[in-house]
Amino acid sequence: MIDNLLHLRIIENKDWATVLFVFSFATIAITKSAFENRFADFAKLIYSDKYTTIYKDGSHLNSSFTLSLFVVQIISFAFFIQISLSQFGYASKTDWLLFIQIITFIVYFVLSKFLIEKIIANAFDIEEVIEQFNLQKVIFRTYIGIFLLPFNIILFYCDSVSNNFMTIFILIVLASCALTYLVSIKNHQNIIFSKLFYFILYLCALEIGPYYFMYFWFTKGIA
Repeated sequence: MIDNLLHLRIIENKDWATVLFVFSFATIAITKSAFENRFADFAKLIYSDKYTTIYKDGSHLNSSFTLSLFVVQIISFAFFIQISLSQFGYASKTDWLLFIQIITFIVYFVLSKFLIEKIIANAFDIEEVIEQFNLQKVIFRTYIGIFLLPFNIILFYCDSVSNNFMTIFILIVLASCALTYLVSIKNHQNIIFSKLFYFILYLCALEIGPYYFMYFWFTKGIA
């Protein structure tokens, strides 16, 4: 007599991700409708500096246009991190609790870093420089985040992505972030060079340091 073994079929819940993807595209569509001309200039950022020239004042960092697309950026990068971890066997891309942890960490990290930057910038008397520099970083990273969104959808629902492809894709994203960072420095080189010493201290303390410790903590955690 052959015993029949019943195996529990695990059905992954992807509904939460679908809701977030729809929410992200809806936010982009609403922002585009509310700020049609500004969004058109923003969309041309990859080959035109018109947007960064017009909206270079640090006050635009708190505008509804920047904040709404910043939310999309956070969601997009959180998905990208979770999908990357899943691809190399460190997590599940359908784990919504992990997504909450990732997005909470990103928000906490960004806000904490922003507040500390404000304090240090005020102490070093480079507040104007840092505000404009941060605005440029947010603009470029938001652009990358929105660009990543459709790729996140494909990678999330596709289960046949090779590790080599994912590695190359991650390197492209990291290189794009590094390139936009250098562009931000170049765009503000005159102001930066006038306060070079304080800016170097700022870079070491709040740009290089946190990411180095995050890398060290993550590599030690998976070793």
